[in-house]
Amino acid sequence: MTPTWTEISTVDELVELVGTPHERAVTKGRPALLEIDREWLAATPFCVVATSDDSGSCDASPKGDPAGSLVHVIDDKTIAIAERPGNRRVDGYRNVLANPHVGLNFLIPGRGDTLRINGRARLVSDAPFFDEMVVKGKRPILALVVDIDDIFFHCAKAFLRSGLWDPETWNPDHLPKRAVIAKEVEKDARTLAEMEDYYRTDTYSKFLY
Repeated sequence: MTPTWTEISTVDELVELVGTPHERAVTKGRPALLEIDREWLAATPFCVVATSDDSGSCDASPKGDPAGSLVHVIDDKTIAIAERPGNRRVDGYRNVLANPHVGLNFLIPGRGDTLRINGRARLVSDAPFFDEMVVKGKRPILALVVDIDDIFFHCAKAFLRSGLWDPETWNPDHLPKRAVIAKEVEKDARTLAEMEDYYRTDTYSKFLY
């Protein structure tokens, strides 16, 4: 640690600095889905799944699908998230096999508030509800089934601070394109021209399902 840093090492120090939450923030969690939660899950096309293994090593993995296909509500305390073709690292799923506790954050484009679910997960390779999660004729590879422990809505402050949904803050070309990053950082053997062709939207989208 840099000598000039002041590190927080106890909960008391943290509370003294940050303060205590309002009662509404403490008590807003609930153990089961309400109708508005179901509507939110049906409308979300994107979520982040946070996991850790039994040694504490963490992973946060994005999941995306058309709204209505990402999340399947099994019952008021159980949901399933579809897995589609990816890079096959499955870091988060390896974590789940060692430690079932997960944290989920569900986003809706343009909305600053998010829906958060904490619970315990398991991996399912097939189930009848897979038929309801078909996209472009493809069933999920597997599903992350989550038994809900706690669910609540989170305020919009982070999105307001970041201006995430404000197009005036967007500058996607400020950094190198994905093909350039892959070539320089990941040492891909393909030529840059080949990689640019691979990452073109009309080409890359062929591999989504």
